[in-house]
Amino acid sequence: MPSTVIRSFKYDADSRKLLIVFQSGRCYTYQNVPAETYTAMQNSFSKGEFFNAHIRDNFSFVRESAAT
Repeated sequence: MPSTVIRSFKYDADSRKLLIVFQSGRCYTYQNVPAETYTAMQNSFSKGEFFNAHIRDNFSFVRESAAT
């Protein structure tokens, strides 16, 4: 099911960084995200709900200049 909040996301296991592109076009990189969290997000029914519950207030982030 497509997310109404998240356009796309990808994970770099080596750096433990999770890049999330929101439907608005804003792009954020969340740091020190465990691989298990990324896998759980992939498997979640609602990516937006998972993000709000498990990522948003739990990891530091950097806002990127443009969606990639």
